[in-house]
Amino acid sequence: MSWYNETTFYHIYPLGAFDAPKVNRGDETAGSRILGLLDWIPHLKEMGVGALYIGPIFESAAHGYDTTDYFTPDRRLGTKEDFKRVFEELHKNDIRIVLDGVFNHVGRSFGPYRDVCEKGESSPYRWWFADLSFNPGNPLGDPCTYSTWGGDWNLVKLNAWNKDVRDYLLSAVGSWMEDYAIDGLRLDTADVLIRDFIWELNHYTKSRKADFWLMGEFMNCANCQMMGPDLLDSITNYECWKGMYSSCNSHNLFEISYGINRQTNPEWGMYKGKFLYNFLDNHDQNRIASQLTDRRCLKPLYTLLFTMPGIPSIYYGSEWGIEGRKGSGAEADYPLRPAMTKEAMAAGDADLMQHIAKLSALRGCSRVLQYGSYKNVKEGNEQLVLSRSLDGQTVLVALNIADHPAEVRFSCNGQDYTLNLEPFGSQIIEA
Repeated sequence: MSWYNETTFYHIYPLGAFDAPKVNRGDETAGSRILGLLDWIPHLKEMGVGALYIGPIFESAAHGYDTTDYFTPDRRLGTKEDFKRVFEELHKNDIRIVLDGVFNHVGRSFGPYRDVCEKGESSPYRWWFADLSFNPGNPLGDPCTYSTWGGDWNLVKLNAWNKDVRDYLLSAVGSWMEDYAIDGLRLDTADVLIRDFIWELNHYTKSRKADFWLMGEFMNCANCQMMGPDLLDSITNYECWKGMYSSCNSHNLFEISYGINRQTNPEWGMYKGKFLYNFLDNHDQNRIASQLTDRRCLKPLYTLLFTMPGIPSIYYGSEWGIEGRKGSGAEADYPLRPAMTKEAMAAGDADLMQHIAKLSALRGCSRVLQYGSYKNVKEGNEQLVLSRSLDGQTVLVALNIADHPAEVRFSCNGQDYTLNLEPFGSQIIEA
């Protein structure tokens, strides 16, 4: 039993949500924009949110994942004192805090990298960067080349095999735990982090806070070997992210029912007994309202998100059904990371928001939905019935993604049921 398996997460990309300038120009673009988060706390509580995943928040040149200083908040968002004030208020409202840990790469303005550019092979940081070479220089005019993330020369890959690098990163995490009392980390690009570093990070953080949560970003969901008592507590569930919207768009709920069963079947599921981080959209993917060919599927999809095994997460603004589709080029992600104002919130789909809030409240007090085993009870192209069972209790969840009412007949635990589902409707009942 752990807090992170029992709560609803809310994900905010702060540089976008609080309308920070796209480029960090020092004092010219500085501001205490993070204080705007204080106004969101009543909404988070109304949604039953118990944990906020917010990031990245540390000093960077542009989008936050090009870190230049791991010990100082991004001045476009605010000062250390601003963040302390906000995080203290979140904790007072029983909302835990999870930050982005961007440990695979840094930006080109990162101090040790600039030292390498200035001093060359005599720099004490010569071995801090993966595959560093001084002949030839890179396309951006620096006197060296190195491994990057995704071929982006602005993202310099750290050499995590170097103990000095690992010690530096752990000292940064220690300062975050001390200064901000954080409760967990989401590890960016965890699929390319070395296992030894994750093991060391696990032992470092949990020795200081036993229930500290570590979640890794994995695009491929076949990484159960990276989850365990000495490694990660959870990973991103991209398999079911794709399965959820794709099942609706193709009118083929067999896809998502197969995926969940493959992961969590109590006898042979590849993730049985583990808790993946479930979501319908995030800062890298199209908003779910834009991803669906029929946005009327939003309600049954959120019902599934909150009743399937794993940890549900809401991406800021999507509870009102806002749209956003990934663009192209250097600013491709900006449409997914908009500024959100109270006016924009009020103009959104309040009915959807209330639906999600009710689901969050239901899951928050249901051990069956938090920890129960999963079973496909009745499968169809446009209707799905699943069950969650724990300690002799069973909860049934029925979904309809058709544009017409549906009568669903099935048996569970020796009892026959007939449910009448509204178009794009869902029902949750105790068996």
